[in-house]
Amino acid sequence: MTASRALFLSGSFGKGHDTLAEACAGALAPHGVESRIVDCMPMLGHGPGAAGDWIFRRLLSVTPVYDAFHFSQLRGEGVLGRFADRAAAKVMLPHLRQEVERFGPDLIVSVFATGAAAAVRLRPEHPDLVHVVFITDAFAHKLWVHEGTDLFLVTSDLAAASVRRYWPRARAEVVNAPVRPAFYQAPGKGAARACLGVPAEVPCVLLMAGAWGIGPLDEVARGLGRAGYWVLAVGGTNARLVRRLQRLTEAEPTVVPFGYTDRVAELMSASDVVVTSAGDTCREARVVGRGLILLDVVPGHGRENLMQELALGNAAACSPTPDAVLAAVEAFLADGRREPEAPTASAASWDAEFVGALSRAGVDLGAANDAR
Repeated sequence: MTASRALFLSGSFGKGHDTLAEACAGALAPHGVESRIVDCMPMLGHGPGAAGDWIFRRLLSVTPVYDAFHFSQLRGEGVLGRFADRAAAKVMLPHLRQEVERFGPDLIVSVFATGAAAAVRLRPEHPDLVHVVFITDAFAHKLWVHEGTDLFLVTSDLAAASVRRYWPRARAEVVNAPVRPAFYQAPGKGAARACLGVPAEVPCVLLMAGAWGIGPLDEVARGLGRAGYWVLAVGGTNARLVRRLQRLTEAEPTVVPFGYTDRVAELMSASDVVVTSAGDTCREARVVGRGLILLDVVPGHGRENLMQELALGNAAACSPTPDAVLAAVEAFLADGRREPEAPTASAASWDAEFVGALSRAGVDLGAANDAR
């Protein structure tokens, strides 16, 4: 199959899904492939979509409930998980069908579980439409995996095995997760500190927890600041957290607050260690060459991702409390055996890796490139 148009199904839970979709679309662009990224949440309707976002945030805030739902219903194929899968796909399918008819894609890439469930249901109507699912979580749950999907892209052998738990004959290929070009081009530590006003001789911590700013980051920042650390604290889209961080600077001037920012690569370069939840930030920090202190703050899939990051090395974990984070940072920086990460690839090499995986699955991009 020759691909000239690709439709990416993303989801507006945080920023990770869009970042992944944008990287994939960017890799296809030099081959003449026109891409469109759509958010699955509006396809669920304003009521269900808004409710889904609210429910997800509420579940995350009550960790025992979310853990129970994730492990018993999503991973465990429970009644509620199966119902949620069918109901969401049923509501989304007519909207996705219209999108496919308007855009006319040859390839659908789902980077959001609900999109994967709906897209595979188009198979009877569009038998030549190739469907790829890209999962960057450490372990797939059932909503990701549906028979009829042409290819699953995952980031570890563990994740590939988790896909085959639900479909033993699934075609799964291991690739690296993409990292935005800015992180491969990050400035050196000295230049970054000079730009940010961070003294060269002080220990510096980058503190963040995803786009949503999950957890008591203001309390953690206060504890680190009082212990003598320069703290670059990113609150993301969490406006309340950002305001608390801004108020904190009056008492703790070494705490530098940020909202949602495109300067994360620079902030990482200025820091000695990155304190964060497990997710896209971890891959970015490894490219820049910084070790990780992982906040055990995201339940369910977050705990699986945390364990995967620990297995990769140059990382430690702690509870999201001021004392626990301070102790972890002090021990991590005092451990002279830890080697800084070094970039192992480039944005261009990842593009080639992604395109190669599609080619091995029968997606021909050469003809599209020749037609330009």
